[in-house]
Amino acid sequence: MCKVNKKEDYEALVRDMEKELRRNEAMTDIVKYLQNDSPIEDVISHICKIICKYLDASIVGVAKLKQAGVKYISVGAHEEAKQGKWELILDKLKEHNIVLSENQTVSATDNQPVVNVLKESGVSDIVVHGIKITDITDMFLMVISENHRCWTDEELLFTNSIASMIHTVIERRIAKNSLAGSYEALKDILDNIGIGIYVIDKESKEILFSNKTMVKLIGENPTGHKCSEFPIGKEERQNCSECDYLKKSSFYREVYNTAKNAWYVIKNNDITWVDGRCVSLCSVTDVTDKKKYEKRIEFQANNDFLTGLYNRMRCEKDLFETISRAIDEGKSGMVMFIDLDNFKHLNDGLGHQFGDLLLKMISIGIQQIKGIENNCYRMGGDEFVILIEPENMYRAEEIIRSVEDLFKNPWYLNGTEYYCTMSMGVVCYPEDGTDVNELIKKADIAMYDAKKSGKNRVEYYNSEQEGTSLKRLDVENNMRSAVSLGCDEFKVYVQPIFDVATGKCIGGEALIRWDSENLGFLNPGDFIPLAENLGLINVIGDYFLELACRINKSWSDMGVDAHLNVNLSIVQLMQNSIVDNIKKIIEKTGVKPENIVLEVTESLAINDMKRMMKILSELKNIGVNIALDDFGTGYSSLSYIRQMSFDIIKVDKTFVDDIVDDDYSKTFVKLITELSEQLNVKVCIEGVETEEQLNTLKKMNVSMIQGFFYGKPMPYIEFQEKYLGIKK
Repeated sequence: MCKVNKKEDYEALVRDMEKELRRNEAMTDIVKYLQNDSPIEDVISHICKIICKYLDASIVGVAKLKQAGVKYISVGAHEEAKQGKWELILDKLKEHNIVLSENQTVSATDNQPVVNVLKESGVSDIVVHGIKITDITDMFLMVISENHRCWTDEELLFTNSIASMIHTVIERRIAKNSLAGSYEALKDILDNIGIGIYVIDKESKEILFSNKTMVKLIGENPTGHKCSEFPIGKEERQNCSECDYLKKSSFYREVYNTAKNAWYVIKNNDITWVDGRCVSLCSVTDVTDKKKYEKRIEFQANNDFLTGLYNRMRCEKDLFETISRAIDEGKSGMVMFIDLDNFKHLNDGLGHQFGDLLLKMISIGIQQIKGIENNCYRMGGDEFVILIEPENMYRAEEIIRSVEDLFKNPWYLNGTEYYCTMSMGVVCYPEDGTDVNELIKKADIAMYDAKKSGKNRVEYYNSEQEGTSLKRLDVENNMRSAVSLGCDEFKVYVQPIFDVATGKCIGGEALIRWDSENLGFLNPGDFIPLAENLGLINVIGDYFLELACRINKSWSDMGVDAHLNVNLSIVQLMQNSIVDNIKKIIEKTGVKPENIVLEVTESLAINDMKRMMKILSELKNIGVNIALDDFGTGYSSLSYIRQMSFDIIKVDKTFVDDIVDDDYSKTFVKLITELSEQLNVKVCIEGVETEEQLNTLKKMNVSMIQGFFYGKPMPYIEFQEKYLGIKK
């Protein structure tokens, strides 16, 4: 992708190219008058008009010095010029007895005799070019400005070139009284113009003349060939009978030449050739740099700078056009809204350079899926949209499945494999809506429903989700308010954990609840995923850990030492400062570190082994215990457990639900308990709800049990009274 260095450089480039185009157009227009049969005064007047328009001058004229005395006679001037002021300037030159120099630029601020003429005539600047006739400079081209200006070298070179052309015209007129019979004179003029010029006979389609610039431009002399063989503007030889360009008196076109990888502007105008024939005068200007710049600007306007995918603006434009076409044709299509799961954690943990690399890899991956190659968009951050057009709807299921498969494989970053899943929301158009913003909003709602349902899944939009979206916005606003006011609305609930051997409560798991003043009581599933997406989980998590430590410290102060388990979110663990944060909280609260058990999820533990081993080792050095939560739901093995040096393995409740009758669940739990003894790791079984489940587990030498059988999560005050015997 081309990268913009400086906006100012490109703006300067555009201005320069525009100036060159205008100069070339002015030159082309002037050439049309060089062989005109009109009186020389009319020809010069027309030329002066073109100069005046191109330079934005006040007056442009040609004057002749009368040989009998210092008197200037107007030969021709811009027909719309202020004739009174033009004549006044000529009279003032005579009055001050001034003979102009051959080439000079005079300003009202200079110390020259002409200055008085400028002041008395009410003008500021004059550019003068002498025109020699029979080796005597007695004619002058004057470009006059009423306001002070700085003349550029390009402008002075332009006016000097025009003076030379007028000189040639007048010389030939003097010699033969007409330019019409002088091909050589016309050739001399056209050869010295800086743009490509060629002339076509309108009847025979033969190229009669090509100037030196044209020959250099195409690398050959096309004179004598048919214009259909002319390489610029013709990718293939064209039959003249099929071409209607020359039937017009004038036309303009932009063409691309594949062989030269270049763009050209071609302008044609009918003129009368030196022998009286009606011909087409063609000018060719290379505008490749301008085209490249336009493409670069278009790319920047329509594409995401990081991934190269189309951006939100292009998505909305394409979706609008596709919906309109689908409605007209009576067909349907899909919009898929994708948001990466836990991308912020990975981005913050590894660094933005690796987060950016992952976004690029994902962009390349989705673009390679057949049917959506040119319909992938990055909406911003880690959000993507995929548009399935009506003609590809027959493979919609295949496309969705391909996207899911893309995220099943790990991504290789920083020398390690990482898993990054996605949640997708899908809407159909025009069934679910015809407005672009409405459809994107509904796809976003469906995507959020996928996240709320556990992430790493696809959800289709239904109208009932609208209420969910509004509720999410309400939750977001109230959560921000709660955090800004100090997190006091977040409460500690505790579920008891029992020692199987003694049958006594040895502690509990601290679980967060939100008692919102405006929304009421909310469970973790209603706000934790949103807190992670909003980047508020670190503040909430640190507050909750400190509160749990203070509660545990109060138990110790009353003579009761019990464990209190606290979950660490993925976002917290991905912080570079996680160990320092926890150490500060332990020291600040004065809690006994051996009474605190920090729980980490299985998926996080295996996603970055090297990093997790380092973090968990440093945490254990503080004195806290580490538990592996949700074991059995991911991809870990006992070898991971050994490397990580966990103190406790918490087996997920899915293995307990059917443990009474399911042999696989029994075998799995038994295997874990037997091997854990060799690894010196305790096993805690979650989700125990019945006495039958409890009795089955007792036979397997399980260390600890947690579940509704012993008690549901409850406010910590109630827990300490009921299970620890601590009165408020």
